[in-house]
Amino acid sequence: MATEHDYFGLVGEYWSEDVEYADQRVEVVLDTDDEHVATAALDAAATLVGELELVDDELRGVFIGQLDSSSSPVVRYLDRVLDPELEQADEIEAAIGRDSGDRQVDAVRSLSLVRVDLRPEADASGDAFAEFEYALAPDDTDERLVAVIDRERDVVDVRFDG
Repeated sequence: MATEHDYFGLVGEYWSEDVEYADQRVEVVLDTDDEHVATAALDAAATLVGELELVDDELRGVFIGQLDSSSSPVVRYLDRVLDPELEQADEIEAAIGRDSGDRQVDAVRSLSLVRVDLRPEADASGDAFAEFEYALAPDDTDERLVAVIDRERDVVDVRFDG
């Protein structure tokens, strides 16, 4: 017998919805192999969807904190997408909607949150409960910056997918 949830409805293998926030559309996906996911984990996932703006701000703060390390995934991502020789350089430059004088910070602040993958089965501390996928000019580039958080919203991993 499958689990039914107030927000997600009947929980099966896959649930997806576009959520609008901050003038953007974010694809939110609930992906589970288990029809008997704990209600508390589903409640936490639903709360996360309702607080996307807050979590997004927290993750951008983490990204900015990683700008000091040249080997961080955030810096590697920015080095790649901000390359003036890149074919999509004009589109990426147009996607940076801020000009504070610090190009990397402006780029982080201008990232689009493209997708959030929720994995309610991974509800222990340190498990990959949700993945937040970001991009500059997401329609024009394939490179993504991904932040993985656990159920307590602690960052488990940040990676550059490109």
